[in-house]
Amino acid sequence: MRALRSLMAGIFAAGLLAAPVLASEEAPHPPAQKWSFGSVFGTYDLASAQRGFQVYSEVCANCHSMRLLHYRDLAGIGFSPEQIKAIASNVTVPMGIDDQGAPKEGKGTPASKFRSPFPNDNAARAANGGALPPDLSLIVNAREGEYDYIFALLTGYAEPPAKFAMQDGMNYNKYFPGHQIAMPKPLSDGQVTFADGTSASVEQMSRDLVMFLTWAANPEMVERKQMGVRIVLFLILMTGLTYAVKRKIWADVH
Repeated sequence: MRALRSLMAGIFAAGLLAAPVLASEEAPHPPAQKWSFGSVFGTYDLASAQRGFQVYSEVCANCHSMRLLHYRDLAGIGFSPEQIKAIASNVTVPMGIDDQGAPKEGKGTPASKFRSPFPNDNAARAANGGALPPDLSLIVNAREGEYDYIFALLTGYAEPPAKFAMQDGMNYNKYFPGHQIAMPKPLSDGQVTFADGTSASVEQMSRDLVMFLTWAANPEMVERKQMGVRIVLFLILMTGLTYAVKRKIWADVH
């Protein structure tokens, strides 16, 4: 488990979430992807977001917290109350202190915050060679290029071109500035098993994970778009009514 945690800390802290250490060359702009939420009337693909939560739970959550989310929030991606209770009960979360003042733990409930892999930042650093795995709650909003950049980074690993000088311990990534990144390739084909039978390719897992992380950072996106559309329609209606009243009032004025 310690080895897995160290690997995942390197994956996100050194690459997806940290400033480039080798920025001698700007990386290509991440290509725009087609997302279900990308248009004015777009919405989240809830099945994809649920699969992304599974990828987070089975891979990322070994090192990275999402402290801003509670298990009850998973209703936003279509999980039923029964499913949320089952998900929460499968983890152990802090339950305050006992009568002797010692920390105690218990099974999670829908009201519990997402389980954090470490009790505090010092423990996280100690378990990961001094690196602090950042919280992923808002990571999509914290990166230029947002969801397109994260998807490109997750799928951008490749063999370095001929005569490209790689430093020891670094990995080639087409979309990382300088193309040399400390984190190893985080996902591999078949790494998780999706209950709905979806093939767990690297591209699919990356897309699903980005869908989930985008929802986590912007759970109100769909409602915000719907409100914007209603406001625009209202303004169009009011403009038409105002013009009609103006013509009626001034019809006899020459």
